[in-house]
Amino acid sequence: MTTIIETKELKRVFSDTSGDVCAVDNVNLKIAKGEFTAIVGPSGSGKTTLLNMIGGLDAPTSGAILIDGKNISSLSEKQLTAFRLHHIGFVFQAYNLIPVLTAKENVAFIMELQGRGKEEIERRAVELLQAVGLGDRMDSRPAKLSGGQQQRVAVARALASKPQFVLADEPTANLDSKSAENLLDIMERLNEQEGVTFIFSTHDPRIMAKAKRIITLEDGKMI
Repeated sequence: MTTIIETKELKRVFSDTSGDVCAVDNVNLKIAKGEFTAIVGPSGSGKTTLLNMIGGLDAPTSGAILIDGKNISSLSEKQLTAFRLHHIGFVFQAYNLIPVLTAKENVAFIMELQGRGKEEIERRAVELLQAVGLGDRMDSRPAKLSGGQQQRVAVARALASKPQFVLADEPTANLDSKSAENLLDIMERLNEQEGVTFIFSTHDPRIMAKAKRIITLEDGKMI
């Protein structure tokens, strides 16, 4: 299988008045195309920090992150922003939708940033919202959607840019049980039927049960 993500001796140290804290400690990891992988561990184990570094949202203290063989650790902030826009999809715990935009406009926005054509944007936004079961709520703003529906919009938005992979940080944390199950079923179907690669950071046993691979962190180390 094709490796799309590789970390080499990846380390992230945070410093404050009480000293240094090693949040991620020399992690060597490979993720292949099409994986449905969960990164798990107790609070403070380094899960979100590892995910943020893979996504280019946080810079490593040392080591390298290779995406499709490209070392993103060496990119400038401008280059990194462009790389994220075209290669990585994000699903956050807090949804992060733009409140004044409709569901369809939220999904379309990232494609507009990419400079895609108007017809392609319209077609893909509609297709993705239908794929996540929101074909009848495309013109609704976030405030008119439930938490589960907002998170499904976030999944559609993450896929809109045609990323190489999707990073999902605790995507079910703010959802009720039924909404979480529905969201996971959608992501599992996208993984199995369309080959979308998902990497989760999670405490949720439901995600762990569906994951094809589980990576456990403890005190910043992969165990």
